[in-house]
Amino acid sequence: MRRALFSAQGRRPPLAPELAWAAWLAFLYDLLVGATPLQVRTAIANGFAVLRLERAWGLAGERALNRLLVGAPALKALAAYYYDNAHFIVTFGLLALLWWRRPAAYRPLRTTLVLVNLVAFCVFYLFPMAPPRLLPGAGFYDVVAESGAIGQWHTGSLARSADQYAAMPSLHIAWAVWSAAAIWALTDRRRWRAAALLYPALTALDVVATANHLFLDCLAGLATVGFADALRNAACALAAVAFGGRKERAAAFAARWVGARAVKRGQGVAATRPTRAHTPQPQMTNRATRTTDQRQRRNGREPGVCAWR
Repeated sequence: MRRALFSAQGRRPPLAPELAWAAWLAFLYDLLVGATPLQVRTAIANGFAVLRLERAWGLAGERALNRLLVGAPALKALAAYYYDNAHFIVTFGLLALLWWRRPAAYRPLRTTLVLVNLVAFCVFYLFPMAPPRLLPGAGFYDVVAESGAIGQWHTGSLARSADQYAAMPSLHIAWAVWSAAAIWALTDRRRWRAAALLYPALTALDVVATANHLFLDCLAGLATVGFADALRNAACALAAVAFGGRKERAAAFAARWVGARAVKRGQGVAATRPTRAHTPQPQMTNRATRTTDQRQRRNGREPGVCAWR
């Protein structure tokens, strides 16, 4: 039977701890931006190094997309609004929808999203990189700043609270890939899943054309999601080893050091206890039984056989 769109399943986790996760990540990002020394030269040098690497691999087509977008004013404004707002609206909207309608799928996906941000924060600190729009002489136009879109943080007061040199990996792509996985967990309808596949591709086209990321930044964002999910799976496996299967480990220890019989996984400790050898129990006979046997022998019958047989 096909599952209904956004059907409810499971019990919702408490809301307060989930909001605390979001507040903690926001505080950590603000702390990272404020405490990290602004290494402009290093970030620009890293940006040019990645751009040269793309040209060596034949991937440098971002400038053509950027100029194509600049020549279309209506499309430029649409791309700027998409870049500034879809990133947050879609991700947080799906996160809330998962919490409300699919709590069972919400927990692993929430953990993956938290790990995506933590991994990205580490890379931002260790490898600051300027986006193409901030590479002097590279020939890119800052489409978002020129459009004056609402919510844009390239200029004004929001620019002082944002990390302008955090292009590698692309969190726009990482969050878009995560959002696609969230849609697949929410529904099995084909049109929604097709939209889920198109969303990361459209986001990649937008962030490249607006000169906010290079192609390698997008690939790094995709790899960040895979790495974060692998970390979550590894943490689950370690937790299963640490907190589960204690009976099996005790049984293996007893089989190796005590000499008890080895057991299969899942049989528990009780199966390792030595059992008594089977010994035939002596049959207790009374005087009446012996007398009956003697009479049967005198009559030519075998003892213990009923006379009426």
